[in-house]
Amino acid sequence: MAEIRVPELAESITEGTIAKWLKQPGESVDKGEFIVELETDKVNVEVISEEAGTVQELMAAEGDTVEVGQVIAIVGAGSGAPAQQSAAPSQPAQEQSAPAASEPVAAQAPAEEAASGDRLIASPAARKLAREKGINLADISPVDPMGRVRVQDVEAHGTAPKAQPAAPAAPKQEAKVDDGRVERVKMSRRRQTIAKRLLEVKQNTAMLTTFNEIDMTNVMELRSRKKDEFFDKNDVRLGFMSFFTKAVVAALKKYPNVNSELDGDELIMKNYFDIGIAVSTEGGLVVPNVVDADRKNFAEIEATIGELAKKARDNKLTLADMSGGSFTITNGGVFGSLLSTPILNGTQVGILGMHTIQKRPIAVGNNVEIRPMMYVALSYDHRVIDGKDSVGFLKMIKELIENPEDLLLGS
Repeated sequence: MAEIRVPELAESITEGTIAKWLKQPGESVDKGEFIVELETDKVNVEVISEEAGTVQELMAAEGDTVEVGQVIAIVGAGSGAPAQQSAAPSQPAQEQSAPAASEPVAAQAPAEEAASGDRLIASPAARKLAREKGINLADISPVDPMGRVRVQDVEAHGTAPKAQPAAPAAPKQEAKVDDGRVERVKMSRRRQTIAKRLLEVKQNTAMLTTFNEIDMTNVMELRSRKKDEFFDKNDVRLGFMSFFTKAVVAALKKYPNVNSELDGDELIMKNYFDIGIAVSTEGGLVVPNVVDADRKNFAEIEATIGELAKKARDNKLTLADMSGGSFTITNGGVFGSLLSTPILNGTQVGILGMHTIQKRPIAVGNNVEIRPMMYVALSYDHRVIDGKDSVGFLKMIKELIENPEDLLLGS
């Protein structure tokens, strides 16, 4: 008899949701075979069976929230669920398994709370402020995607409860009539997390957006001229994302504050260039990272982005794919967006928004010409980045994209 437990996921993840059972009671399972898919705040995780045998019982249903360490299934010898009752006496060493199965969450709650506290990551300044305010760090919802508690999280926690009295509005929902005109659909765990973190970013940063426009003529001509040769040589297509990624890296090197994050009264300057690329999936927007983008050539960047996008669509992204980004690029242009103000990603202080390419009349010297133009937007945390640097950063990206040979020569 073997218990299938929710595995350790990451320091910032203590629970997940049963997304899909891959095995049902009575079905056989091999050692190392996937038995369930868990949805967490960041990625989906498939859990394996440590033993070969038959699935005896599923102890949580699809859609249920489960905690790290919780028993969610029983695998043993036999032909299915009926063996569950008779199997317990023959396993004295596991006296906590079958008898406690009826209340696994209550039995493990104290241990899980302790474990969660042990895994908590917080800056010294945040811990000091929490002690002064009498706030339990475990009660704080950090903005950081990896769950690190910062000073601003502690400060925000002290004011957040005052916004709660909106709850009495709930009785209005009692007027709901089941006539088929309205359907209530519970948001997925990931969508709830996205909503929560976007709101926290808006509330906890001094976010501002600056805009510019880029004449895409030269980069489109270069791409058209080189795309076949590029594909034959590298077996990957040449897109615009590699040009923008290279331009972002060059601009970050010139304006290092844009590649930082704020922790209390300290700036954490990042000497690496892991560029997040926003990818839209059915479950919501995810931002995997092109690690060490400054060390990759155009082909390697395009290949990495392609691999990450496929993993995102297939729900195969790992926590490593999502961790440690220093700056993000989001491209609403693929959906036809002409202009937008992107929201900062977690604790990052800058995000670049790309948009659709549209032909417009543009003054070129003393003449008016029709050119393919793209609006770009830089949203940034004004507490860290001044207007001069934000405008200079975006202007540098514009100049590099309009003169793509400079990017090729510098890569």
